[in-house]
Amino acid sequence: MKLNVLDLVPVFPGADSVQALEQAALLARTAERLGYCRYWAAEHHDMEGLACTAPEVLLAHIGARTQRIRLGSGALLLPHYKPIKVAELFHMLAVLYPGRMDLGIGRAPGGSAHVSIALSGNFLENVSVLPETIQALSELLAGHYQLEGHSVKARPTPPLPPEVWMLGTNRKSASYAAEFGTGYVFGQFMSDQDGVEVLSAYRREFKPSHLSQKPRIIVAVGVICADTEEEAQSLAVKANAWFRPEGPAEEESAHFERKLLAGTPGQVKAKLEQFSSMYDADEFLIVTMVPDYRKRLRSYELLADVVFTP
Repeated sequence: MKLNVLDLVPVFPGADSVQALEQAALLARTAERLGYCRYWAAEHHDMEGLACTAPEVLLAHIGARTQRIRLGSGALLLPHYKPIKVAELFHMLAVLYPGRMDLGIGRAPGGSAHVSIALSGNFLENVSVLPETIQALSELLAGHYQLEGHSVKARPTPPLPPEVWMLGTNRKSASYAAEFGTGYVFGQFMSDQDGVEVLSAYRREFKPSHLSQKPRIIVAVGVICADTEEEAQSLAVKANAWFRPEGPAEEESAHFERKLLAGTPGQVKAKLEQFSSMYDADEFLIVTMVPDYRKRLRSYELLADVVFTP
C-alpha cells in the first residue's frame, strides 16, 4: 500500500500564515522520512483558514528542503489559468527537481464567486472550454503544441516530464481523465458519489496517451489516527467543528464524520485495506485536518508506523 500526503495548508487557531507554511514544510520533510511517496498541496483562494494560494511556489520551497519525495499540486485549478503558463511552471519545477513532479489539475473554483471573477473572469465560461484547455496543456507538455501554424514550446524542457493527474469527485472529472489519458484521483473524503462506479467508468473509458499508457488511480481519504479510539473520535469532532465553523446541518455533519476514517492505526489500516479491495487501488492521498499541528503530525506518524513497518 502506497501512502501520500494531501495538505490543504490549514491556518489553525492561534497560528498565522507564516506558521502554517512552516508546518507545511515540516509535514513534507516528516512524510519523506516516514516513507510517504508524495506530498501534494491544494490551491484555495481568499479562505481565512487556508494558506496556500499558489501551490507551485510552495512546492519550489519544499523541493529545496527535501530530497526524494514526489511533489505535486492537489489540485491546481486549471480553469483559472492559461495552459502555457501551467506547462511552463511545472516544466520549471520538473527541471529543478527531476523525476519528482506531479501536476494534479482540478476544475473547481477554489473560492467564492467574487474571488473567482477576480482571478479569471467568467469561471463558468472557463469551465465550459476545459476540454480544449486540457488538450492544449497535454500538447504543451508533449512539446507539439501549435498556434496559428506556429510551434509554441513550454520551456525549460525537463529531463523527465511531470506526471499528470485529474482530481475530482464524480463521473465528469473521471471522464476527463479517461478521455485525455491522465491518472485519476478520486476525492472520496468529499464525494457523495459511488466511488466504485466512478472508478470503473474511468478504467472502462480510458484512452492511452503520452501522459499515461494505462489507468492510474489514487483515492484521497480523510484520516485521523490516535493512540486510542476515544482520542481519535474526540479529534474527529474537533476537526468537524473547525472544518465547518458555521455549524453544518445535522445531515452534513454526519456525512463528514461518516467519510472520515478515525481510529487507532490498526483500525485505519484495516479500513484502508477494505478501500483498496473495494476500489481496486493501492495508493492513497491522506488528508488530516486535526486542528492541532502536533497531533496532525502524530496522526501521519502513527499511520506510517503501522503500514510501513513489517
